[in-house]
Amino acid sequence: MDEETLTVWLDTALLMLGGFVLMTVLMMTVMNPPAKASETDGVTAPGNVTVETQWPDKLDADVDLWVQAPGDVPVGYSNKSGKVFDLLRDDLGMAQDMTDSNHEVAYSRGAPTGEYVVNVHMYRGVNVKYPVPVKIAVNVKRDAKLSAPVATTTVQLRKPNQELTALRFRLDSTGQLVPGSINSIFKPLRVAASQ
Repeated sequence: MDEETLTVWLDTALLMLGGFVLMTVLMMTVMNPPAKASETDGVTAPGNVTVETQWPDKLDADVDLWVQAPGDVPVGYSNKSGKVFDLLRDDLGMAQDMTDSNHEVAYSRGAPTGEYVVNVHMYRGVNVKYPVPVKIAVNVKRDAKLSAPVATTTVQLRKPNQELTALRFRLDSTGQLVPGSINSIFKPLRVAASQ
């Protein structure tokens, strides 16, 4: 190998090495460092009021969660957000779902004083054996880190297209449950949604 060829080869090799080092340095500046345990300790779910529903896994049933905050419209599959609540995801059972888990969650922005209503609706069921138990859990976040359970219940959906009020409850101005305010009255919310 003559001297000129060796020089070209070395220049090329050094340019490639320099390019690789430059790319590595540039990539490191845009990559996020791994989270430290202390950074993730204080992470809490969003929402001041959280309403969760769950029905049996692997059941091909579309059970819809409907929530209504004081002075707001009902929020559910056909109206995914209001002034207070947002429905995180409309779970369709086995349709368009990559997991066997069946659940829906609604989060609020704030916790206005007044009555809250939580309904569940058996929208669709494929080869469903009734009754279908639906668990409901309501939590209220009183400060940035502390979330406290307000109520939990299980209702039985006994037929197609049935809608039940699982819970009605009142919160005071501090986000505390008003004693004696939890009850269930079987009244559909979706009727109110069309008004």
